[in-house]
Amino acid sequence: MDLKDRCFLVTGGSSGLGKAIAIALIAERAKVAITGRDATKLTQVAETIGASGIVADVSKAADVEKTYHTFMARFNRLDGLINNAGIGKGWEPIDALNMANMREVYDVNVFGAAMMGQTAAAIFKKQMSGNIVNIASTAGVKGFANGSTYASSKFALRGMTQCWQSDLRKYNVRVMLVNPSEVPTAFGNPEREERAEEAKKLSAKEIADAIVGALKMDNRGFIPELTVWATNPF
Repeated sequence: MDLKDRCFLVTGGSSGLGKAIAIALIAERAKVAITGRDATKLTQVAETIGASGIVADVSKAADVEKTYHTFMARFNRLDGLINNAGIGKGWEPIDALNMANMREVYDVNVFGAAMMGQTAAAIFKKQMSGNIVNIASTAGVKGFANGSTYASSKFALRGMTQCWQSDLRKYNVRVMLVNPSEVPTAFGNPEREERAEEAKKLSAKEIADAIVGALKMDNRGFIPELTVWATNPF
C-alpha cells in the first residue's frame, strides 16, 4: 500500500514506540493523528512531528467515541489504526497478584484495544478496506516469572488479533500483530520520562520501520504476525 495521503490513527502516540510509528508514517507522507492522556505533552509532540493530537484515554468508552468523532471530522477517512497504547504494572508472582493492577492493565491493553478495534472494524467493513496493527510484545509469545498480569494481557491481544483476522479478511481488511522485544522507552516508567537507548537493545525507530514495511506490502497480502528480537541484548 502506498502510504502517501493515507490516514492513520496511532494510540499512545505522544512518546516511545507510538511517537516513532507516527514519525515513520509521516515520513511516508501519510496523514496521522496521535492520542495520549497528557494534553500538554500530546500537543507539544503533535506540533513537533506534524501530527494531529487527540487527547483521549483508550480505556474509556466515551474517549474512544470522541477520538473517532474527532478523527473523522478532521480527515473524513480512516485507512489504518495502530493500537499501540499500553501500560505495564503489577510485576508480581502468582501468589501475590494484585487484582486492581490486573484490571487496570487489562482496561488499557485488552479492553481499550478492543474498543478501538471495534469502531475501526465498522468503518473498514463499510469501505471494504483498512489496516489494524496491534502492538503486543514478545511477552505475549512466552510468559516469564512475575509476568502474569502483563504477559497475559498481551496473550489476550494476540488471541483477539487472530480472531479479528478471521472476522475481517473477507472485507479486505488486514490485521497484523507486532511483538517487539524490549525497547527502552518511557513504558513502565512512573515518571513517564524516556529512557536512553541502549546499544544492544532495539530502538523504537527499528520497530516503527518494521511496521511501515509491513504496511507498504501490496494490499493483496499481509503479515499476520511479526516478532522482532534484538540479536544479542546481553
